[in-house]
Amino acid sequence: MPALKLFGRKWLAASDDLVFPCIFEVLWRLIFLTFTSIIFQRYWTFLQLNVAVVDVENNFTQNVKNEPLIVYCSQQDVIFIKSYFIGLITILVLNIPLLIVMIKLSAKGAICDVKIRRHVTPLLYIKLFLILPEVAINMMGTLWVFFEIVKCINIDDTFANTTLEVCTVFYWIVLCLILFAIMIAYDPLGAKKYRTINQDSNGNINSANEHHELMHKKISKLWLRRFRLAFCCLAKDENGEEAFLQSAELFSNLFNGTDLVPSDMIAGSILMRVRQKKENREYRRIQILNDMSCPRYSSDISRIFSTPQCPSWMTLRNAQHFLRFAVSSYGWPMLCALAPCKACCGLTRKITCCAGLRNKSDHVVDDNCCNCNEAGARITSRVESNDIIYASFKNQVFEIPFIILADHSTKSIVVSIRGSWSISDIFTDLAAQAEEFTAAGFPDNTFVHYGVTKCCNQIIKTLTADNLLDKVLEQYPNYELVLTGHSLGAALAILVGAKLRSKYRDLKVYGYGTPSGVITREAAKYTEQFAFSVIIGDDCFARISVEAVEYLKNSILESLQSCRLPKYRVILNGFAYALLGIPSRDLEKTWYDINEISHSHSATSSTLLNPQIIATISNEASLLYNNATGKFRPKLFNCGKILHIMRKKKSEIDKKSTQTSIFEMRWAQPEDFTELKIMPRMMLDHFPQNIMKVLTRILNERKNGSVLSVNEI
Repeated sequence: MPALKLFGRKWLAASDDLVFPCIFEVLWRLIFLTFTSIIFQRYWTFLQLNVAVVDVENNFTQNVKNEPLIVYCSQQDVIFIKSYFIGLITILVLNIPLLIVMIKLSAKGAICDVKIRRHVTPLLYIKLFLILPEVAINMMGTLWVFFEIVKCINIDDTFANTTLEVCTVFYWIVLCLILFAIMIAYDPLGAKKYRTINQDSNGNINSANEHHELMHKKISKLWLRRFRLAFCCLAKDENGEEAFLQSAELFSNLFNGTDLVPSDMIAGSILMRVRQKKENREYRRIQILNDMSCPRYSSDISRIFSTPQCPSWMTLRNAQHFLRFAVSSYGWPMLCALAPCKACCGLTRKITCCAGLRNKSDHVVDDNCCNCNEAGARITSRVESNDIIYASFKNQVFEIPFIILADHSTKSIVVSIRGSWSISDIFTDLAAQAEEFTAAGFPDNTFVHYGVTKCCNQIIKTLTADNLLDKVLEQYPNYELVLTGHSLGAALAILVGAKLRSKYRDLKVYGYGTPSGVITREAAKYTEQFAFSVIIGDDCFARISVEAVEYLKNSILESLQSCRLPKYRVILNGFAYALLGIPSRDLEKTWYDINEISHSHSATSSTLLNPQIIATISNEASLLYNNATGKFRPKLFNCGKILHIMRKKKSEIDKKSTQTSIFEMRWAQPEDFTELKIMPRMMLDHFPQNIMKVLTRILNERKNGSVLSVNEI
């Protein structure tokens, strides 16, 4: 860091990225040199003892000492073989010390100490130049070994011949890997013309903002081409092009203006984990000192659910019950992921063979030929086939599958909306611009995530077509309406509920792992009246939003500036942290002192951010103002009444007690989920099976008396 500059352009690699690649190359070159030397010694002996060298006029120029084993070789062939081995060994001998020096220089200094690694670039030029004679030498070996252009082979030495073939093939593989690495490191916008402020037709220098806007357009076009190429099948979708455009603009906004390379993001994520653990430890100390000023987590469920603001239907038992319905909308893929054995046995009994050849059912749309998704939904939700009233498994950009079921145990009509599962859903998530949204009870100027808005309108259109929902509720007059979903489906369930609430006042919504970045704060407050959202632990999707990712990017920049360790040490520590956890000493030794940090920030800010684009890091401005488009973006939050359940950090007394709950919870606010945290369980806590395990564990603890409770929880 910053990005390496070679051949007049910028690359997606830094001068401190060469430690591990060079170590790997030194190892294989040492092995290669060892085997090459052995083969050369054996062939040298063969050429001296068993080869009769014949010149152009068929005169013998070398006497053979071992008469019974005579091999006649031309003088050109002998020179070819000797030149090949001498050239190959010379290249290897030159490369190994060069690589060792590159390792030493690349490992010097902290991540932002660029000057101390300034000699890496000229050494890299030498290394790249040596590739040309290496390719020529290996082509000589290929012509000799595989094409038999040189007809001078020791057919009796199987070891030497086989080793030579293996080494030649292996070297071509390594060359292909080097070319692949160069392609990966190639930055399409790394040319000098993209890094300098342009001039207009009159020769006037454009301002930094104009240059920033120009770069935004160019980077957006680049990402758009990448999406069209990688996901060409989605381009045929009517909404695919729109999703590509919004996703390209999002990626351009997030990554424009920085000089980060991929390895910096990896190292920065590791450093953020250390930094956040340090901050959490300080926060807990402050919380202990200010016991009454901070909202506390508690294992006392009676205190949590007995507040006047908590409706009677918001209970853990209901949350556990309707989670099955939320998962059922995923169909057979989620069933196979959660319980493979049960899926194989259950699906074989529930599927309808050759359903595509029979009369199409009106209540199941876009299922496969055997109605596997419907069968998976029945198994997961534990309902009969007649209880699935309607199911749409059509999945495109801005169109999410959902099902309508009858739950007789709670006398509810359940609308279950699927979360993100396919590539189309990912582009729905990435269409993160704010779109104005209207619903009864919502304040004016309410804005919602664009992709969620489009999906919500599509679901409302289906539910109101031919009065589908009215007919279902007429069929079950004493049943109440419940909407549920997981992840993206949870956000959709809440917004669909907001649209329908003017007509169905008693509807309820249960959301699980509801994502952040969905709705403006005032409207989020209104959704607390009818939506119950459960978030477990360190769920990263409950915290992810455009603002959170941009804040994380800026925090990573600050962490990289403050780190005193070289990048290779940070990455090695990351592997150790994953296996053994973060030791307390690393919470302090990783960083500079406070005075050194401020000095480091001023000294290295120009290496982190392009000074022509961004002068300073301003988190608040980046959250609310888009420099590229010149428009203000409203800040979006989570929605629903949020119950946040955390694993309890046990004290010494709790560890000795067998009656202590391992979970604690509190009613959280959307502002608590605006920062993306790097945690070990940030992905696992989002999975529905883990949410189910947590809810089941808490309810079982209640039965055993380890958790204080009220009557209906």
